[in-house]
Amino acid sequence: MGSLTAIRRVLSSRNTQIFYACSLTSWTGLWMQKVATDWLAWQLTHSALWIGILTFCNLGPSVIVSPFAGAVSDRVDRLRLTVLTQLITAGHALTLAVLTLTGLIRIEYMAALEILLGTSQAFAQPARQSLVPGMVSRADLPGAVALNSLCFNLARSIGPGIGGVIVATWGVVPAILANCCAYLAASMTMPLLKLDAATRRGHAPTGSVLREALDGIVYVARHPGMGPLFLYAATVGVLIRAVPELLPPFVAGLFGRGAEGLATVSSAIGLAALAGGTFIAMRGRLKGLCKLAVGSGLVLALATAGFVATHAFPFAVVCAAAMGAATTIHGIAVQTLLQTATASHMIGRVLSLWGMITRAAPAMGALSYGAASEVAGLQAPVLVGCAIAAGACVAAISRLPHMARALERGEAPT
Repeated sequence: MGSLTAIRRVLSSRNTQIFYACSLTSWTGLWMQKVATDWLAWQLTHSALWIGILTFCNLGPSVIVSPFAGAVSDRVDRLRLTVLTQLITAGHALTLAVLTLTGLIRIEYMAALEILLGTSQAFAQPARQSLVPGMVSRADLPGAVALNSLCFNLARSIGPGIGGVIVATWGVVPAILANCCAYLAASMTMPLLKLDAATRRGHAPTGSVLREALDGIVYVARHPGMGPLFLYAATVGVLIRAVPELLPPFVAGLFGRGAEGLATVSSAIGLAALAGGTFIAMRGRLKGLCKLAVGSGLVLALATAGFVATHAFPFAVVCAAAMGAATTIHGIAVQTLLQTATASHMIGRVLSLWGMITRAAPAMGALSYGAASEVAGLQAPVLVGCAIAAGACVAAISRLPHMARALERGEAPT
């Protein structure tokens, strides 16, 4: 029970209570909508390629937008930027619901809307995450980052389940409208946060947005720990983390299941991710995080290989759960190391690049796997990717001592 102290400390302030409540509300709605839109896209096209295209449209803008989004979040009011992105997400959901309800929806319209949503989320990620260090002490930062992921994965566990039931019972529109209401509620609640000026705005502009974005890239590339860690995370993202973005084709094609099966797999991923996040939050220390960040990638590769290689649905659910736990441990470990080791005036830019990895890498992988499935099916390309990712893990293990020295001290470089 002593390990719960870090979590209690993080949740002891009014700011963190509001922040995490808003996060849980909005992300639950977003996962409900994701189940609905994935199923809607599958009904419209019955194509794994189109599912991959939609994923790329949502996550792909991060490649171009994220470096600039990080620079913007370091020089504007981060709280206001967060609220603006939440309102855009609510508008996206309302538009999608109206088009579907009126029968005007087309897969091309969905792709355009996903580009809008992905661009908005690219700005939201660094803005929101940059607020966290200003709400807790440095000692409580690992727990705060882990709790943020816990909220995400709690939403990921309950959102698809609720969304799947709603889609199976009433259709996709109610699930999409629920997300609209969730983001409107979060937009009205976030302004209640009381944050100091330094937290809300990183620094006054020192040059153009392009120059500051390039400074962020150079900062990461020259860091002895961040550079190798980003490269490894990008490899895992492209080859492994893309698979959960293609769940409808796997669930329908390999296991012959419908919306209920999709909800089951998604909820298994989310529940296990919640367990993995709880483990990291209760752990509450920096030492050993590099080892967890790298080792969880190997577990993720093996679990993903098991998921795509079987036709037994119960075993696939177990593998999906292992994927969820490993993904969360990997993500929290990397993000905690970054937020601890980054200078305060650079944190928005570093986190935006991390957001680019977590969003753009799976998008590129999903698009590649979707295209490959048209020729070679779903299983063979992913199994090859799992083997390559396992090899990248072995290479990263050889650099672990070097990375740990640079990142686990929690010292921001000059």
